[in-house]
Amino acid sequence: MRITETADLWYKNAIVYCIDPETFLDSDGDGIGDLNGLAQRVDYLAEIGVTCLWLMPFYPSPRRDNGYDIADMYGVDPRYGNHGDFVELVRIAHDRGLRVIIDLVINHTSDQHPWFRKARASKDNPYRDFYVWRSDTPPDTSEESMFPDSENGIWTHDEKTGEWYLHHFLHTQPDLNTANPQVRDAIAKTMGFWLQLGVDGFRVDAVPFAINQTTFEGHDKNELEEPHDYLRSLRAFLARRSSGNGAAIMLGEVNLPHEEQLTFFGGSDGDQLTMQFDFYTNQKTFLALARQDAAPLIEALNSRPKDIGVEPQYANFLRNHDELTLDLLPEDEQKEVLDTFGPEEEHRFAGRGLRRRLPPMFDGDPRRLKMAYSLLFALPGTPVLFYGEEIGMGENLEVDGREAVRTPMQWTDEKNGGFSSAAPSKLARQVTEGPYGPAHVNAADCRRNKDSLLHHITRLAKRYRESPELGWGDYAVLDQPNTSVLAHHVTWKDRSMVLLHNLGPEPVVVPLTLEEEEPGTQLVDLMSEESCELDQDSSTESQLEGYGYRWLRIKRADDPRLV
Repeated sequence: MRITETADLWYKNAIVYCIDPETFLDSDGDGIGDLNGLAQRVDYLAEIGVTCLWLMPFYPSPRRDNGYDIADMYGVDPRYGNHGDFVELVRIAHDRGLRVIIDLVINHTSDQHPWFRKARASKDNPYRDFYVWRSDTPPDTSEESMFPDSENGIWTHDEKTGEWYLHHFLHTQPDLNTANPQVRDAIAKTMGFWLQLGVDGFRVDAVPFAINQTTFEGHDKNELEEPHDYLRSLRAFLARRSSGNGAAIMLGEVNLPHEEQLTFFGGSDGDQLTMQFDFYTNQKTFLALARQDAAPLIEALNSRPKDIGVEPQYANFLRNHDELTLDLLPEDEQKEVLDTFGPEEEHRFAGRGLRRRLPPMFDGDPRRLKMAYSLLFALPGTPVLFYGEEIGMGENLEVDGREAVRTPMQWTDEKNGGFSSAAPSKLARQVTEGPYGPAHVNAADCRRNKDSLLHHITRLAKRYRESPELGWGDYAVLDQPNTSVLAHHVTWKDRSMVLLHNLGPEPVVVPLTLEEEEPGTQLVDLMSEESCELDQDSSTESQLEGYGYRWLRIKRADDPRLV
């Protein structure tokens, strides 16, 4: 496969950056971030090395769940701008070489959506079967709610019609009946609409909930004969509508173990989701970081399916816009992570996750932070950043729930962190205060400090883009005696790298043997001025400081790349 042939699969070595338009930059002084403000910062993002913007919901919404309760899938909330502003943002991003993906919510709508308003008007309304209803009193479903602190189950009684409707999230987010062909067609039309406006794909929300509905007594119209056919049809529609513009993608939120994720890729056919967030590796990574032992991360990498085909890809992340969920770990491992990184009750969300950003979790240790982000970019797959990660923003625990990590972007040390000129009382979200507030952490200062996390991540992004084997290659974990060290070897075609990360605070010496390489082959560190050479046994040693890392490019005699 030539380099030109891989360009259509741009997501394989993209750098994705997640933005909440409401909290990124307010351009008109009303206290609410907007699309025009975001457009003003596209050059900043391009400078970092970002290649794909992921926009969190900007649709009209009551915003009871950060905009994921959508009232109009075709609209732009007037607080953020209009369709013209959106198209201009996409044009500017494309002009700078950045792709744009947006959230596609296929599991539920807001209870303010016209579909649901009509559905609850009467039992024989044509929109009734757009949602899932039951006439009998449901059993206790308190353990099935995604918001156990605020919802005591996944069914809510509707007084007007006397029936119960399904909602895995908030009761203001009724679940769509995706077994209904009319619902599936309506979702496809929304995809077609935004593709026509220039988007390069979708981050698909809560995928398993959308396709794994169950038939309930008294209702026989909400069972998919083959649930994954729905994802296949969406992928096929996406391919038809985006032909000629490069590959548009579906990046799925699928919080499941690897073997179950394989089904959502479409198995070896790869005909469903293009990409999936690797929640399992994420959670095992934090267990490894808590223990300062690489074994859990090694176990996760070794459990990834190897037969997902050429096109599907895993997306790696450290933190995202939700809580750091730990529900794929056994209870004792969950407790280890929570006790290490969230010792106070206020640090935790719903007893199962952390509502914190990474710097406070690491007590601000710059060595540990830089190692963690090096690890993020070095893991096989595509790295995803959450806005503000690049400058080391912290959370605001004074804010309820998951909103703690969704505070305004900190641009300067001025009022409101440079996010808005409005009075603080008018802001959409409260600005973080304390040691991680704008007075101490902001983009302007980071740009001027060559030792900042921002400069570190910018360099990582550059090296990642110069190393396609990280996104495309096959990988193998290397055996070595240091329990705190992850050493892995990545190969794509004639390109190879060895990546070393020390999860512990003590210096170590890492022995390396690469039997397939010739003696005298150089291993050039892309993160420093150092290099080493394989001896007659094709072996060498590499020193790592506490929380150290090395990106070693295997430089053969015929390798034309600059180092």
